[in-house]
Amino acid sequence: MNTKNIEIVVAPREPHYVGDGFRVHNFIPSGYRLDMERMDPFILLDYNSPFYFPPTDKPRGVSVHPHRGFETVTIAYQGKVAHHDSSGNSGVIGVGDVQWMTAASGILHKEYHEEKFSKEGGYFQMAQLWVNLPAKYKMSAPKYQGITNSQINKYQLEDNKGLIEVIAGSYKNVAGAASTFSPVNMLNARIEEGGKAGFSFPAAYNTALLVVAGEINVNGTQTVAENHFVLFENEGEDFNIEATKKSIVLILSGEPLNEPIAAQGPFVMNTREEIAQAIKDYNLGKFGYLEE
Repeated sequence: MNTKNIEIVVAPREPHYVGDGFRVHNFIPSGYRLDMERMDPFILLDYNSPFYFPPTDKPRGVSVHPHRGFETVTIAYQGKVAHHDSSGNSGVIGVGDVQWMTAASGILHKEYHEEKFSKEGGYFQMAQLWVNLPAKYKMSAPKYQGITNSQINKYQLEDNKGLIEVIAGSYKNVAGAASTFSPVNMLNARIEEGGKAGFSFPAAYNTALLVVAGEINVNGTQTVAENHFVLFENEGEDFNIEATKKSIVLILSGEPLNEPIAAQGPFVMNTREEIAQAIKDYNLGKFGYLEE
């Protein structure tokens, strides 16, 4: 076994609010040694750990905002999110579902707690990732992949000790539900206490995991608690995890694009000139129209 060892375990930072509906710990890019270049192609990870929102008649969320140059991936663990964008897409992201939005050349977007969830209140738990696009695709047409949990292919672990949900990429010949513009693996490992799972990714891929629930042991050497993030070294290919408590683990591994990154707010391009153009295009209304 060509073991991929842990480089660093990162505790969650103090939470902050995105809008008034998402109370998140940011790991990428503000976590220690987790800048955009190191984590490429994963350029943002906001994690809304379980948090109770009381009932309200006015749904909480994030009002209309633009994106250009990358993709947003929202994974729902608890609660529901309603979303709309300027390309006419809308829907509800329910528990276990994934929304994969390719902003590319530009889109306006808004997302709020789903109306019934807002009125009843409840625990809310989400992860949102930004996946960078290769330069040649940054100005392609926006698109949207709404992936319900039933559409996500799953690999059953031995002895019914859990399953691997393959959101993107592949796991033991089980193909991911999402199409991607560069090689990206994104998996949810849902493992019962005592269950084990092995993973193998190319050494050069940037590989990490987030313990969404429970507690795991990595490679038989390191215990990792809930809400902690693990970055692996870019050496070796194989690692394994064992759930010391019933666990959910988000696994990420992607081939770095190795292209210049110019980022400002909701725009991620390759040069400062392209950022300036994105701001100009947004101000000129070229991202379309979306009601508040």
